[in-house]
Amino acid sequence: MSAANVTPAAPAPLDLTAHPCFNRAAHQTHGRIHLPVAPRCNLQCNFCNRKFDCMNESRPGVTSAVLSPERALDYLDAAIARVPNLAVVGIAGPGDPFANPVETMATLVGVRRRHPQLLLCVATNGLGLGPHIDNLAALRVSHVTLTVNAVDPAIGAKIYAWLRDGHRPIRGLAAAELLLDRQLDAIARLKAAGVVVKINTIVIPGINNGHVGAVAERMAALKVDIMNCMAFLPVAGAEFESIPPPDAALVAGIRLRAERHVPQMSHCARCRADAVGLIHETMSPAQMTTLAAFARPELPDTAARPYIAVASLEGALVNQHLGEAARVLVFQQDPTTASGFKFVAVRRTPEPGTGPARWTALADLLHDCRAILVTAAGPQPKRVLESRGLPVLEMEGLIEEGLAAVFAGQPIPSALARRFTACGTGCKGTGTGCS
Repeated sequence: MSAANVTPAAPAPLDLTAHPCFNRAAHQTHGRIHLPVAPRCNLQCNFCNRKFDCMNESRPGVTSAVLSPERALDYLDAAIARVPNLAVVGIAGPGDPFANPVETMATLVGVRRRHPQLLLCVATNGLGLGPHIDNLAALRVSHVTLTVNAVDPAIGAKIYAWLRDGHRPIRGLAAAELLLDRQLDAIARLKAAGVVVKINTIVIPGINNGHVGAVAERMAALKVDIMNCMAFLPVAGAEFESIPPPDAALVAGIRLRAERHVPQMSHCARCRADAVGLIHETMSPAQMTTLAAFARPELPDTAARPYIAVASLEGALVNQHLGEAARVLVFQQDPTTASGFKFVAVRRTPEPGTGPARWTALADLLHDCRAILVTAAGPQPKRVLESRGLPVLEMEGLIEEGLAAVFAGQPIPSALARRFTACGTGCKGTGTGCS
């Protein structure tokens, strides 16, 4: 028989019962890992504040670091070596996977290639899910969780402050209607594709606690597989921070009524966006240290790149977004100065408006720099610059402190890290940056 007539072997079937969130019987024996590759969100919920990172807290949207897809795959390999019972790789933020579709899909493709036996899972609000459903099915993403807090737009309008559809900000009833339409369409299409679907519903006293039964009934009509009624958790800085959480009796009653329509999940642990291990296991300091190590971009050869570029308005602080910097300051080490560093030059950045070509030109301009320090940068420039060997390091604070860390080959100190605020030694476990 010629090679042209040989039919490729079908992929090995996945054990769908091994997902510990969708199958209670698996939650003591099978672990999961969330790869935090999706920092941006397309929706602002009035119960959410993703600013703080507390090791003692399990809450969706919390992570200690964000990984690139490439580093996430290496981190996964290391995690599998330490936690051999991992059965599921999920992407659950810390923003929404489909507000970060490039990073999400690249990560899923990489995991499927390296570890074809693992289950793939995503958790999303559903707003941007639709265009990616066919690709998810092709990758054998077997489990998808959508957060559906209302099937009445008038109630949804109380829960969501705004959403962004492309570049359009939408608020109020129009936002809630659009979100619901996208969610219902996505659920129907996922089920048609054979995907196992779980619905998360946040029980918010005085807002939707009397409406959860209607959500369950609508989800049953769409043939969802399981529903998780989660007690609202007040978070400092969120619009709903003053609303008290529902008591256990209220949540139990809601679950009993919802169970008439959809099977209920009752063993949820409010997994973080960087969770790893069994559901009941919390993040350890060692796991956070490992995650932080993989989040650091690998610095290029120091001999070939003796300088560091900085986006700064006045030359004292790192205080400019990369896209807004018309010029960067360049520094080198100099032991003869009091700070240990010397200003070398000002270099004008390429003019905006040329898309990826602008960042390729910037990488060429900074070919002798081992990193660039900025307060923030978009995903496209980061991908282009880092693919050309120029790590983009986000921080806020004194230039000298950032230079000291990078020239020493160390990560940016947590006190200067821009994205997340960690709790201190006096942590109360509330996830609000207490110290």
